[in-house]
Amino acid sequence: MNIQRAGTQASSRGPADWFTGTVRIDPLIQAPEPALIQGASVTFEPGARTNWHRHPLGQMLIVTAGRGRAQREGGPVEEILPGDVVWFAPGEKHWHGASPTAAMTHIAIQERKDGQVVEWMEPVTQEQYLNNPDHAQR
Repeated sequence: MNIQRAGTQASSRGPADWFTGTVRIDPLIQAPEPALIQGASVTFEPGARTNWHRHPLGQMLIVTAGRGRAQREGGPVEEILPGDVVWFAPGEKHWHGASPTAAMTHIAIQERKDGQVVEWMEPVTQEQYLNNPDHAQR
């Protein structure tokens, strides 16, 4: 058994090569081999977001606070709120982040495949980001 005590893992700022805006990453899960899972709590300030990216084994987001947005390639921008759980299929190109006016925090969970958890791509344009989110499911 291994217990990671609260506050023992340092927060880091989301790198500008992967994010637009101010993002804080708080590591939560880094399971040792042979386990593949890893996860973090990620907080996006208003307007902040990931670049387009994909995960070889998929990704799950659990929204814990605020108001956010997420989009898969070819799909509408979706609003995401606390309690929502978002699944991106393996290899599905997508992005996620805060709304333009409110911060958002989610727990991101993904697995390693051949040592890789994510493939980062181009930034989300302001036009893509500001596309009206789909509220039809609300």
